[in-house]
Order: sequence, then C-alpha cells, then structure tokens
Amino acid sequence: MTSSSRLFEDASNFEVRYVPDHARLAQMCDSLRDLGQRLVLTSGSFDILHEGHSLYLEAARSAGDFLIVGVDSDEKVRQRKGPHRPAVPEMERLRMVTHQRGVGVVTLKHVGDEKWALIKAVRPDVLVATEETYEPEEIKELEATCCGKVQVMPRMATVTTSARLRLLQLQSAQNIERRLAEILPRVIREIVNEVAGE
Repeated sequence: MTSSSRLFEDASNFEVRYVPDHARLAQMCDSLRDLGQRLVLTSGSFDILHEGHSLYLEAARSAGDFLIVGVDSDEKVRQRKGPHRPAVPEMERLRMVTHQRGVGVVTLKHVGDEKWALIKAVRPDVLVATEETYEPEEIKELEATCCGKVQVMPRMATVTTSARLRLLQLQSAQNIERRLAEILPRVIREIVNEVAGE
C-alpha cells in the first residue's frame, strides 16, 4: 500500500499524515488536486483538545474533501498566549489532531514563518477560520491571492482551553488556601513552642 493511499484510511497514520515540510506539503496538495480533491485548510493551537475543537474540525472538513490542519508550534503558542502555554507539547498536539475524524494532514506553523506561508503552500479551495482571525481586508486579499474562499466560523466551544486552565489554577489556589488555613495555626504554635523552649 502506498503512503499516499494511507492518507484516506480511518487510522491516524501519523507518520504519513504529519508533513513538517511546507514544500513537500505543496507537492502533496497538487497531487490531491489532480485526484479531484477539494482542499480545506484551517489552523490553531489545539491545546488540551476538547469538544469545541472536534466540532470545529468536523465543520471545517465538511467544507471540502480533504482537510489540512496547521498546528501552532510551542513557541508560537507561547508568543500568543503567554509563557505558561501550551499545556500540551506540540508533538502531542499534532498526534491528537491526527486522531480527529476527517483530518487528512497536519503540519506545524512556526513563529519565523513568512506571513500566510502555510496558506500559500496549500492554496486551499476553502480556508476556514474563526471570527477573530482575519480582518475583512485580509479576507479580500487572501481570496484574491492565496485561496478560493475564506469561510468564517464561530467558535464552537462553550469553554475555552484558557478558561479551563484559569479555573484549574483558581481551584488549586483555593485548595492551597483551605489547606494552609487548616495547618498553619498548628505549625505556628509548634514553632512558637520550639522557640520558647517548651
């Protein structure tokens, strides 16, 4: 069985579906077009994969025949979301995205990449993005130069990864506070007694 035919299997086949080189990805896209495939591209960080991510990827896949997903590198996520992100390292995020039904190929998006490098490599028939990704002028430019059309979708998660992480941090802080309130008086008494020589 050829590696290209493995792109159409239900199995994740990470070694085939992960294409780190954008030039190689561009060649694959040309071959897929020759097979009559309508290409869809989307991207994101996909940090702590949740139901909203799955719904979004499923909706993106329904816009065409073959879905390509750009996953932000760890460095790119840190730059956008802060020094304590991502919660999940890039290789694990890439693997998790390949496990999602309908995902054809994944690749990494790096901080140093030229603006819209992945879009230019793939030249998708449909570029799927969330509402806050592109300004209206950028959408016009993309549709005129790099892709067939830009399809804007709303976020599909009721709770974001960032909100979930903040909630975990808050719960941890509350647990620490409660625990300290329980044990601190005893520890202070023991220290005072020790200093007093009792």
